[in-house]
This record gives sequence, C-alpha cells and structure tokens, in this order.
Amino acid sequence: MAAKPTQVKILVPGSQPMVALLGQGDELLRVVESAFESQILVRGNEITITGEEREAGKVALLFEELLSILGQGHTLTTDSVGRTIDMIKEDSVRPSEVLGDVLLTTRGRTIAPKTLGQKRYVDAIRRNTVTFAIGPAGTGKTYLAVATAVKALQDRDVSRIILTRPAVEAGERLGFLPGTLYEKIDPYLKPLYDALYEMMDAEAFQRLMERGTIEVAPIAYMRGRTLNDSFIILDEAQNTTPEQMKMFLTRLGFGSKVVVNGDVTQIDLPPGTRSGLVVVEEILTGIDSIVFIQLGAKDVVRHRIVQDIVEAYRTHGERSVRRQATRISDRSGRKGIDGRQR
Repeated sequence: MAAKPTQVKILVPGSQPMVALLGQGDELLRVVESAFESQILVRGNEITITGEEREAGKVALLFEELLSILGQGHTLTTDSVGRTIDMIKEDSVRPSEVLGDVLLTTRGRTIAPKTLGQKRYVDAIRRNTVTFAIGPAGTGKTYLAVATAVKALQDRDVSRIILTRPAVEAGERLGFLPGTLYEKIDPYLKPLYDALYEMMDAEAFQRLMERGTIEVAPIAYMRGRTLNDSFIILDEAQNTTPEQMKMFLTRLGFGSKVVVNGDVTQIDLPPGTRSGLVVVEEILTGIDSIVFIQLGAKDVVRHRIVQDIVEAYRTHGERSVRRQATRISDRSGRKGIDGRQR
C-alpha cells in the first residue's frame, strides 16, 4: 500500500523577490522540478511541496538553502541551483556553508567554493602546510589556490606569493620556440597571470610584481632557494619529474604554505618518464600536515557538458585498465607449468 504523500509549506520572506528564487520565467523552478518527483506549487510567496516524506523534506531544505544563499548576497543561476541540488541529494553538507565560504571579494564580486569537493580543498589549504589537489580541468584547482594566496597576502599571513609551473606542454620543447628565454617561458605561465589579473587591480599587481612580492616563474628557477614566509603554488605538477618534485618540496621554509595542483590524465612528459605528481602520493601519504585532495567530474564548474566529458574519459580509462588486466591474466593462464606457451 502506497504511503500517504507528505505536504510541506515554505513561506518566502516578503523582503525576498520571488523572481530571484524562481528565476526569470520560472527557469530555476523548472530545474528543481526536473530533479525531484515531488509536486511543487507556488502561490504568491508560499511554496507547497507534496510528495514522499523523505524527498519532500529534501525539496523543502533545498528552498531554505536557496533562500539562505540569496540572503548571503549571491545570485542564483541554473548552474548554482543544479550544484545545490546535488549537495542536497548527497546529504553531505549544507550548500549555504559551501557557497557562503567567501575567500575573496574583488571588483564587487565574491570568490567562493562552488562544490563540496572545492570546499574540502579550500579547508585543506587552510589547515595544512602542504596540500596536493589532483583532478581534471575546470575543478578550480589553480583559481581557488590563487584566491586563497591573495587573501593570505592581504591579511599579512605571508609576505609574498610565488607561482610556478613546469615549462613542458604537449610535447613542445622551449629550444624550438622563437624569442628570448623570457618570451619562451611566458606563455606557459599565462594561466597564472590570468588568475591574478582577475583578483587584483592591474596597477597594484604590477607594483607587487616589481617589488618581488608576487613572483611567477618556471620551476627550474626554484632550485637552490629556501622560501620563507611565502604562499607557494606549483601548477600543472603532473609535468614535473620525481626529481623536480623533490627539489620543489624541499624549498619550503618557515612560515610558508605550499599548494600543488595537477591532472594525472594530462601528462606531457616524454614516454617512459614517470610523473612526479604520481610518485609523490606513494611517498608522502601519511605525513602530518600533508594532505591529498581528489577532485572529480562533480567539481567541474565550467559548462555542464564538461562534467560529462570528464566522466566519460574516466570511465573509458577504467575500462581500458580492466581490459589490460584481463589480457595479462589470460596470457598467464595459457602458460604451462614450465613457463612456456602451450
């Protein structure tokens, strides 16, 4: 016998415009309706949810969280509502605690985590000396690290920011590129500059660069240095060798914090060269104040289809590994006791 439907009512405060909650032409309401089986009826500033008890409760909590997010000064979009729905369905954390964790306010807008994975990443940076973030493109690895670094500099928790990455991309070699050494290296560092330009006034950024308060350089420039009182970010770390990774990590000085980012599915090192980012997790796991954060498709905050692309590649990779393991097992099974093929 089917359980009797539960009815839950949400009263939207008069100070909150319904269009901000439901969207132009109710586009945000339609996102919610498509994600749940419950019936949602809106009359005036009252929302009535009718459905199975547990789900109706989740929908009610969703609207309460959306109101809380609006109350924090955020604007709702179809993407942010979709991510909020994902968090509500996972029973993981209150979405308002994730989206309300403002790292930086710049040019009238706020920078904050947008997914549970990003929130865990930001919290890990705050609590640990060395944080490794491993995940696909679009998960905010570099952007959130730079925002946290800029905030630490503003709060005088550190006296400088150092951003670095290996100058190895898609099989290209610097010697074959035109221009001076600086001109060859600069394109590889552009994503780091882009993130800084978004978060700082151009004149202030240039002034800090000239003073050495902000330094952007290839990883080779780290050799032989001890970096005290600094926030240090190593980007594209999957393209470091194990030797480079060890060299970089041993630059850490007193009062400093390190963030290492990378995507182990996009390694551009020569064939046969192991990635320092892959090796380092085997070596350093379990050391106090060093933490590894894994970000995935759900943490991608670019176009929604990018999540699907990332997930499709992950699934394909897992299938390839299983097929390879099966082939090895089959070959082993066909060998005789003396080790020769039958």
